[in-house]
Amino acid sequence: MSPADPARHSNWPLLVPDEEQPWKTLSSTQISPPPREMRRDALVTQAGAELEYVYRPRGPRAVFILPITSAGEAVLIRQYRYPLRATISEVVAGGVESGEDLLAAAARELKEEVGGTAGEWVPLPSFYAQPSSSGVVFYPLLALGVTLGEAQHEASELIEPLVLPLPEAYRRLDAGEIFDGPSSLTMFHARRVLQERGLL
Repeated sequence: MSPADPARHSNWPLLVPDEEQPWKTLSSTQISPPPREMRRDALVTQAGAELEYVYRPRGPRAVFILPITSAGEAVLIRQYRYPLRATISEVVAGGVESGEDLLAAAARELKEEVGGTAGEWVPLPSFYAQPSSSGVVFYPLLALGVTLGEAQHEASELIEPLVLPLPEAYRRLDAGEIFDGPSSLTMFHARRVLQERGLL
């Protein structure tokens, strides 16, 4: 893709490592394998302090999708999250497979989680969700003209689609009822586009 490619947001190429690194890595040990790889590094900081750092390395990517139906409804999901021991509302999301195109991954996740297909994709600004402990880059998109069908959930997934009028979805966001950070930020960035399109 070229920097002017309309299939990605202009900030997507900017989320890359700095050319110069102030901390020096002394050793690196894998403590859990992909797809949720974790590493423990021994390093020296710019001030000369030696420390250990446990983190998810750069490389993995994920897509976050806010689907909007032709009737102007937002399609969220309610999903059980084991670390929280709770079911929360989120946008559609999932990991990008190695070598997979981001738009292809978004279309796949939309199909799998809510049985959806989109008439139009609008890339939104990408971000780091938890840069203190993870190098995963998140790529949000707005899916417009979505038609819903039969979902294709994995056996371990507990997902329920939640189709809401757009004003109600954004009332929940503004009220602090969307507890998932990346979902909230995806909806935040989508708001301007939805307002410009006269959908919100």
